Amino acid sequence: MGQRRLHLPIALTLREAEAIAGTLGHPSKMPGYSYGISAKMCITGSQLRKVPGSVCSGCYAMTDWYHSWKPLLQGHARRWDGIHHPRWVEAMVFMIAHRCKPPHDYFRWHDSGDLQGLWHLRRIAQVAQQTPTVQHWLPTREYGIVQEFLATGKLPSNLVVRLSAHMVDAEPVIPDELAHLPTSAVATVPFSASGVRLVDREGAVECRAVEVRDNRCGKCRACWDARVTCVTYPQH
Repeated sequence: MGQRRLHLPIALTLREAEAIAGTLGHPSKMPGYSYGISAKMCITGSQLRKVPGSVCSGCYAMTDWYHSWKPLLQGHARRWDGIHHPRWVEAMVFMIAHRCKPPHDYFRWHDSGDLQGLWHLRRIAQVAQQTPTVQHWLPTREYGIVQEFLATGKLPSNLVVRLSAHMVDAEPVIPDELAHLPTSAVATVPFSASGVRLVDREGAVECRAVEVRDNRCGKCRACWDARVTCVTYPQH
């Protein structure tokens, strides 16, 4: 009887991983790499853009530059196609493991765009699980998707899902089931100028990147730290 031959998946190269998932971003502000899709694909954000005073009504990722620079448009298109690819998780794990090494072992999901469904968050969680030495930060306004995920699963310890406020100068209004998760908010006037904190509770901090660090994170890692209950960003 002939020996049965096993068909194992072929290991990816960096070029092949990038062809599947698109390249990673490396924002000059941040200590590591990032990944984004077009803000046009935001589910909740698309509705909030129509609401005056919402954070999304002045979305930086919907400015003319984001709609006219061809390399960016091509990158978003490739990443959009990639999140539906059967080997997307494998490709992302390969790229993150390759790129995100100390001191760049911090990763931000969705510097533009947001979660597309439960399936999307599950795939991101798989990537985080398979890159345990990297700290992942996922800001999102898709509370329902997160709630659905937590009803059947648990977030990896190295994935900080931070629920973003919908309205400027307002704390996030979130379901009770998600009250244990960290949040973020946007304020028009920084605490240093007004003397009044938008979010005044234990563990809350205000982002000082624009004010004192030339729009850079510097040594701050508050966004990636689940112990920071809320990060308030200045509107810009």
